[in-house]
Amino acid sequence: MDGHIDILAIESSCDETAAAVVRDGYTVLSNVIYSQIDMHTVYGGVVPELASRAHIEKINYVIQKALDDAGMQLKDTDAIAVTYGPGLVGALLVGVAEAKAIAWAAKKPLIGVHHIEGHISANYIEHPDLVPPYLGLIVSGGHTHLVIVEDWAKFRILGRTVDDAAGEAFDKVARAIGLGYPGGPKIDKISKEGNPNAVRFTKAKVNGSEYDFSFSGLKSAVLNYLNQAEMKHEEVNRADLAASFQKSVVDVICEHTLKAAKDYGIKNVAVAGGVASNSGLREGLRQMCDANGLRLFIPSPIYCTDNAVMIGAAAFHEYEAGTRSGWDLNAVPGLKLGEK
Repeated sequence: MDGHIDILAIESSCDETAAAVVRDGYTVLSNVIYSQIDMHTVYGGVVPELASRAHIEKINYVIQKALDDAGMQLKDTDAIAVTYGPGLVGALLVGVAEAKAIAWAAKKPLIGVHHIEGHISANYIEHPDLVPPYLGLIVSGGHTHLVIVEDWAKFRILGRTVDDAAGEAFDKVARAIGLGYPGGPKIDKISKEGNPNAVRFTKAKVNGSEYDFSFSGLKSAVLNYLNQAEMKHEEVNRADLAASFQKSVVDVICEHTLKAAKDYGIKNVAVAGGVASNSGLREGLRQMCDANGLRLFIPSPIYCTDNAVMIGAAAFHEYEAGTRSGWDLNAVPGLKLGEK
């Protein structure tokens, strides 16, 4: 034994088949991601059945490559970690079944990891000085959460989306203005050419839940704007519309995050999730934190989108806490943050 904890991690919750070897929760020995974006772009979104089949085809390859890139064999690892929820049930099942088979055959401990916990833990890779408690903001295609990370793997949820998640709103608006899939990167790119103040959109608030998010109304406002322009035979400047929409999303997220930080007296803010790679959101949060004496932690874009490194980082702290999953571990597509 060399004193290190090397975890082989697997992620297959949506449309990326990923595997990684992470040492001691902070050091990346390998990071392999097979993206299905090109396949799903044809259909304008993720097709669950196709995603599951692609995972089956690629999972053995990405795991072997992750081990090869790390310069080790399966027997050299200390545990096997896998995302077991939330996500697409078929996609999750592929990863869970693979992880269970490998762990059983190699006689290694099995650790099931919550997908959102993984996103939050991505911050530890590049920011080893980030320790609980801190404020966590998760912004992805399926989730928008504002939480207090009270301890490793212990979360207090302050707010969440009551309808569309931020990433989901990006995809729907991108489709409406003819940008296609995936919507987030496309809106981010075209927004750089537009005027973010060209169209004024109202900011949705959830009565009685000051930290909750709602993006469905904003999406509808964009659709109404497009319909009115069509009826009036007016030309729509897509760059201006995209920039205005993105600004509205960023403003709401920043306002909610700042309020929570002030209300709870928290100085450290960690951001995670696929939408955290959005340049407008990153800059908005950076300006907000700088202006209010807050410290911002945010992963590099490669660790914002789905990857197995974040699962390995989360699994390390679970491993240290004694968490072990049984052979009855199953996919839980609707798993809530904090549930086991």
